[in-house]
Amino acid sequence: MKNVAPLQLHVPEPPARPGEAPDFSWLTIPPAGSVPRPDIATPPHDMRGHAYTLIRVLDEEGGSIGPWDPKLDPETLRRGLRTMMLTRTYDERMFRAQRQGKTSFYMRCTGEEAIGVAQAMALDDRDMVFPTYRLQGLLIARGWPLIEMMSQVFSNTRDRLKGRQMPVLYASREAQFFSIAGNLATHFPEAVGWAMASAIKHDDRIAAAWIGEGSTAEGDFHHALTFAGVYRAPVVLNIVNNQYAISTFQRVAGGEESTFAARALGYGLPALRVDGNDFLAVYAATRWAADRARSNFGPTVIELVTYRASAHSTSDDPSRYRSAEEPGKWPLGDPIARLGAHLTRLGEWSAERQARLASELESEVLAIQRQAESDGTLVSGPHHSPLTMFDDVFKEMPWHLSRQRAEFES
Repeated sequence: MKNVAPLQLHVPEPPARPGEAPDFSWLTIPPAGSVPRPDIATPPHDMRGHAYTLIRVLDEEGGSIGPWDPKLDPETLRRGLRTMMLTRTYDERMFRAQRQGKTSFYMRCTGEEAIGVAQAMALDDRDMVFPTYRLQGLLIARGWPLIEMMSQVFSNTRDRLKGRQMPVLYASREAQFFSIAGNLATHFPEAVGWAMASAIKHDDRIAAAWIGEGSTAEGDFHHALTFAGVYRAPVVLNIVNNQYAISTFQRVAGGEESTFAARALGYGLPALRVDGNDFLAVYAATRWAADRARSNFGPTVIELVTYRASAHSTSDDPSRYRSAEEPGKWPLGDPIARLGAHLTRLGEWSAERQARLASELESEVLAIQRQAESDGTLVSGPHHSPLTMFDDVFKEMPWHLSRQRAEFES
């Protein structure tokens, strides 16, 4: 049988290219408070609609409405706002340091701060997190010292990883923060395996993992969902949909025909799709998923819809693949501005207090940076001895490495 028309492939296109007017008409934004909040024991097939909508709590006037409102007290909200602002200030200082040649590479999470900070606050500090990059807010919210993070960025003598890891691929056993991997998607199956082990040991800790929307096209994503669904692993699986996988718009990864959250449905998993720039919505959805996992109802997939306002990294020039006006036109706004507006509406904040806090944080981070630089940077100051290449490889150093080390020292 001959086809009536020649076969054609569909190649997804971004809604706008450089020089064109930004277009976000494809993003459907339901009213804040309009999405129902199911019980944590609800079977996945009874909440399929949650994979296609957008959970929102903050409205355009800064009010919090609807069943997903977590009813956080003002002090907790102020702590969340301060941590997001601290994360952004830290990012800006490290970006400048890279431009000054003090480190080789940096990645900012500008516009995505609500994800790392709100999710860290919604989880227990003892829960194991398997992050991707751009989640420095997780570490900062857990109280990990900025000087430790900066020292790794600078690869100086205080760097706990001794210069063996890329600058932004943090790790902290004490903070239950699994080492970030440059190979994306690997943390999803690792988190599921860790969560399965926790359940086997009858522990009370759950795991959480993050992945970018582009990486959902990799095999590791699907392997993780298979095991998580079959064994009901106590894990929260987060998809950070910031619209771009480096320079590739999210449609190339499959975001044109469906949502990324909907990929969970084929594995029998519940899925939530959340406004990733709404601090309250991110907190509430994460707490719902964590409570579900802790109650032995299994995993949840959360798609966090946000926007990568900065470049992919210091090696990237976003003006080559998107409009320069696009970040300012993102319809879900800025997470810091939105939470600040909410606190102001409650009578618990003001523009003056926010400006004062921004100035205080700038001074605080700058002082820590100077302290970190006193231990060296990538291009100046002391560095770890080359002898450290022999450390931390084997529990007991084999004879041939002992001999090589002795020859090196002589």
